[in-house]
Amino acid sequence: MGGARDLAAVLARFPKTRPVLPPKLRAIYVRQYQENRAGATPAASASQRLERWLHRQVAADAVAGPPRATLEIGAGTLNQLAFEPPNEAYDIVEPFAELYRDSPLKGRVRGVFADIHQIPAGRSYDRITSAAALEHICDLPRVLARATRLLTPDGCFRAAIPSEGGFLWKLGWMCTTGLEFRLRHGLDYGLMMAHEHVNDAFDIETLVRALFEEVEVRSFGLGRQLSLYRFLAARRPRLDVAAAWEARFG
Repeated sequence: MGGARDLAAVLARFPKTRPVLPPKLRAIYVRQYQENRAGATPAASASQRLERWLHRQVAADAVAGPPRATLEIGAGTLNQLAFEPPNEAYDIVEPFAELYRDSPLKGRVRGVFADIHQIPAGRSYDRITSAAALEHICDLPRVLARATRLLTPDGCFRAAIPSEGGFLWKLGWMCTTGLEFRLRHGLDYGLMMAHEHVNDAFDIETLVRALFEEVEVRSFGLGRQLSLYRFLAARRPRLDVAAAWEARFG
């Protein structure tokens, strides 16, 4: 996968426009998002337990070694920090301040940025991570290009994502969170998913492979289609590609 034709087709779809939520869904959006991230309902709690796999994959290198400067993209409620060892140089990018504002883990964060382009010039990171966030980003090539240029030459980009676009992932949320949401609110959770997950796993993996010379992929399941989550560890950034994408996508 990830050939030149695939890459051109993926890039042509960016920047993406997030589908507008119907009024009834928009009225409960923030509460639903917070409940989902906090595992506040039976289905969300079950999802949180499964998601431990992706959090542990992202944190595995930090647990095994000394603290290294880290940037987390899409930190949300700061739930990744529960899996990370103490680190005085831990920055986050998260535009949705309501998610992390009251987190008891906020004191472990050095710098908070609403956009990756707000990070001061000259700052670099040994690790750039993301846990279940890249699927939400409408201008993903722009964000990934900037992340690539913030990474130290021997650094690692580590991202875990849902297997969006795969059969098992869709079946999983339809039979759990989707069914629970329908019973609680009488509304279609698929519309919420379409609003949130603007990128599928194929899009994300294609972009990461274009930006890095070395990419390792692991799946939580049997291959890509029959998996719930996917983990990517990428090294040896292609800075020329990153610069070209930054010029193209601003």
